[in-house]
Amino acid sequence: MSDLAGGLPAAAGLGLKPDHVREILEMRPAVGFFEVHAENFMGDGGMPHRQLSAIRELYPVSLHGVGLSIGGEDPLDKGHLARLKRLVERYAPAQFSEHLAWSTHEGTYFNDLLPLPYTEQTLARVCDHVDEVQEVLGLRMLLENPSTYVAFSETTLSETEFLAEIAGRTGCGLLLDVNNVHVSCVNQQWSPQDYLADFPMQHVGEIHLGGHAQDTDDLGRPLLIDSHDREVDAQVWALFADVIARHGSLPTLIEWDQALPDLPVLLDEARRAEAILSAHRLSGHRPSGHRLAADQEMRRAG
Repeated sequence: MSDLAGGLPAAAGLGLKPDHVREILEMRPAVGFFEVHAENFMGDGGMPHRQLSAIRELYPVSLHGVGLSIGGEDPLDKGHLARLKRLVERYAPAQFSEHLAWSTHEGTYFNDLLPLPYTEQTLARVCDHVDEVQEVLGLRMLLENPSTYVAFSETTLSETEFLAEIAGRTGCGLLLDVNNVHVSCVNQQWSPQDYLADFPMQHVGEIHLGGHAQDTDDLGRPLLIDSHDREVDAQVWALFADVIARHGSLPTLIEWDQALPDLPVLLDEARRAEAILSAHRLSGHRPSGHRLAADQEMRRAG
């Protein structure tokens, strides 16, 4: 299996949007990488592929999937996997990631990333699906922690325990979405500091940062929605800075998918992330907790 996870620079990147491609190609802004949703490029040709090919000539590219339904009860869609494999072969992405969620049932696709209970039964199913994806694609994937709005009474493992078990059993990496941590912890009344202290950072190959909407539930309690339609919240920036201070610089993506702003607004968000990453690099601190690069070296030596 090819280990492409970690092929991205430990720098700030942006999600690639068609509205911005021409400006990016003209400006060539100083960002570390671009990430695209794999499902937007599963056609055989046309403008999307011409744009992505032009970007791929200049920047590392990461593929981020939203439709595999890793946590679903149904078998994985073989056709979807085949299309994904063709994308990997065509663009040789620095890495591929997907969500710990499900979105299909009995042939019906739901346009959402839905939660699952954290039990031994669902753990075994998710591990089987991750193993299948990695075998078909021939590379080590990353799995992203979800944003959650409900809890399941049958859950027996914490989310961080569940993710650690998946990484340990399958050899996959993890994608830490810090905004999802904040959203889930507010909604579930957990401590984000405790969650992050328990997160298996040694497996993390990328970080996501995004914006969220704020509402209230029927009892008047805060309810956060992972909306990707605005700037990163101040509390998420604070959590991100703490993660980097403790564990070192990692590839960090600014996610903004709805109510898309002009490119300079996104670049400002990326510069803010880069400033936090750069401050850590300049400090010369080498954290003991982050071992992904060392793990890769051991696998290559073996």
